[in-house]
Amino acid sequence: MRWPNELEVLLHAIRVAGKEAVRLAVTGFETIQKADRSPVTSADLAVNQILHSHLQSAFPTDGWLSEESPDGPDRLQKARVWVVDPIDGTKAFINREPEFCISVALIEGGRPIVAAIFNPSVDELYTATRGGGLSLNAKPITPPALQDERPPIVAMSPWEWDNGCLSCLDGMVTSRPMRSIAWGLALTASGHIQGLVTLEPENEWDVAAGALLIEESGGQIHDGGGRPLAFNQTTPRYRGTIATGATCPDALRQNLMFLTRMEKKTGE
Repeated sequence: MRWPNELEVLLHAIRVAGKEAVRLAVTGFETIQKADRSPVTSADLAVNQILHSHLQSAFPTDGWLSEESPDGPDRLQKARVWVVDPIDGTKAFINREPEFCISVALIEGGRPIVAAIFNPSVDELYTATRGGGLSLNAKPITPPALQDERPPIVAMSPWEWDNGCLSCLDGMVTSRPMRSIAWGLALTASGHIQGLVTLEPENEWDVAAGALLIEESGGQIHDGGGRPLAFNQTTPRYRGTIATGATCPDALRQNLMFLTRMEKKTGE
């Protein structure tokens, strides 16, 4: 396996961070409102500090891009960059819902090469290295085939579903409310659900780790317009994210591609 040291350090760091997140969920935390009116908690900041300390100490020449750290142009000159969402699904964390996770990816040449998504509430740690496949709690896994004729499950924003933004999927899928896009991507990669779709803007830290998990499990992921995802961009943001798992039915894939064509026209 390539990058064994990077994966080992990441696994230790993310476990330590997850333990602290769970501790704060039990003992209490502070919540404040950011400039964009989204919430951030003292747990987000604590997890960010733990990850930064471990990863930057082990790999001091790597760059850093995190939702909870100030961004700067120096990362654009780095050969490798860690892309981090300390707690993806902060609202779920605040509500004590087991849908939040810690998402970390190492980027090289615009692509994720090492990734981990950890949901400490259920002790599920998904990892992948480029070319190394998908693992759950250090054991290789393969997404199971669909066993029945029930509609495939797709994670999506309840707001987009209720407002008809995804009406082309009506009658084809069972909608799973998406509290965390990173966790939705992990569930798609592992075969618990068959896809994820949102046409809302997303940040690199939301999807970097999940993108590698999806690819290494045999699935596909791109932005809302059907374009491949590139990472460590000057503006680390996409217009939508659409992912399908390895077991996603062909008919659903085709309808999701129809969505990408519609989104391209909207964005032109």
